[in-house]
Amino acid sequence: MADLTSDFLGIKSPNPFWLASAPPTDKEYNVRRAFEAGWGGVVWKTLGMEGPPVVNVNGPRYGAIWGADRRLLGLNNIELITDRPLEVNLEEMARVKADYPDRALIASIMVPCEEAAWKAILPRVAETGADGIELNFGCPHGMSERGMGSAVGQVPEYIEMVTRWCKQYYDKPVIVKLTPNITDIRKPAAAARNGGADAVSLINTINSITAVDLDQMCPQPTIDGKGSHGGYCGPAVKPIALSMVSEIARAQATHGLPISGIGGVTTWRDAAEFMALGCGNVQVCTAAMTYGFKIVQEMISGLSQWMDEKGYTSTSDFVGMAVPNVTDWQYLNLNHITKARIDQDACIKCGRCYAACEDTSHQAITMSPERVFEVQDDECVACNLCVNVCPVEDCITMETLAPGMVDERTGKVVEEDYANWTTHPNNPMASAAE
Repeated sequence: MADLTSDFLGIKSPNPFWLASAPPTDKEYNVRRAFEAGWGGVVWKTLGMEGPPVVNVNGPRYGAIWGADRRLLGLNNIELITDRPLEVNLEEMARVKADYPDRALIASIMVPCEEAAWKAILPRVAETGADGIELNFGCPHGMSERGMGSAVGQVPEYIEMVTRWCKQYYDKPVIVKLTPNITDIRKPAAAARNGGADAVSLINTINSITAVDLDQMCPQPTIDGKGSHGGYCGPAVKPIALSMVSEIARAQATHGLPISGIGGVTTWRDAAEFMALGCGNVQVCTAAMTYGFKIVQEMISGLSQWMDEKGYTSTSDFVGMAVPNVTDWQYLNLNHITKARIDQDACIKCGRCYAACEDTSHQAITMSPERVFEVQDDECVACNLCVNVCPVEDCITMETLAPGMVDERTGKVVEEDYANWTTHPNNPMASAAE
């Protein structure tokens, strides 16, 4: 049986599935229910300073993007950090950690970019027994206008400075949560490492407006006739998150920096993909808000079964395995040849592949009077569009032409794969690679 036990920064948890800092982790009641459901850890909803209370809107806080079947694809929120008193949160965190010592409990923190503010709050967080802290440098709305959240996360110098303060005044792991609202994610990640961060977590939400009410003529969610930008999360952001994670994992300046993956994790497969790209664990929010806490049980059983099938005994066996295969376009093997193949028995004759290829691609699919669709190899450039638009899974697949076969597009024999493609003379970018 696969062992899902996670050891992230020395923080042990029974599995790598943590709840991200968000509404599901805002109070003791929620977190206890989450642990009883099987979550390996939680990042408590972001704590702020004592003083003027944080006041959330008393109206819609979420906007959404749905698929055709009403499946939630993306969620936009305009909710702020916790609006509960700091002392209440700290007391609850201490009770929960005492009752669940085998679970990870991380405190998310966001205070002004002043050394005194961090120096004041960190000892109080330490008293709870929390396993570590996560610096919220990612929230793109509400708090960022006050000089916190992504306003800090977009300035590498600020990230490094605040991280140094936290390492000075706190003796447990410090995780820096990064904003995706930046051009090059590698720079803030490197700044976090330079400041002494033990790990980074990403991505936080993406700045967004999900919809406009065309009757009231204002963004949604609408508060008394007005709307604001918010933070976008959910399955729709996963591709962006995977790319940013991979950039950090393979960059020289951040190579080996532990990563906690966030962004649209809904299934065990999503989690495995993040981990294959270098994440030691994953954090989940939207999936729990959509399906409830017990969804973690499907994640646990699915990941365990897959690991058993692959022969992995622990998650560390496959963490980062895909990173060496992430490269720049210029190093891709241009002699690798594939062609689309249509399974006539599975085809429902809808014609979507034909319409897509004929109108917007390479006119490589023919249609007979009997609506039989076939691929013309001499026109097929293996773009994969037909596979993606086909409504029947595995009806259209891509076949790799073996060495020695004739590529009908060029009339040339397919050569052996080049083991050293980056420096092979047929690679137009070989000189650049050298």
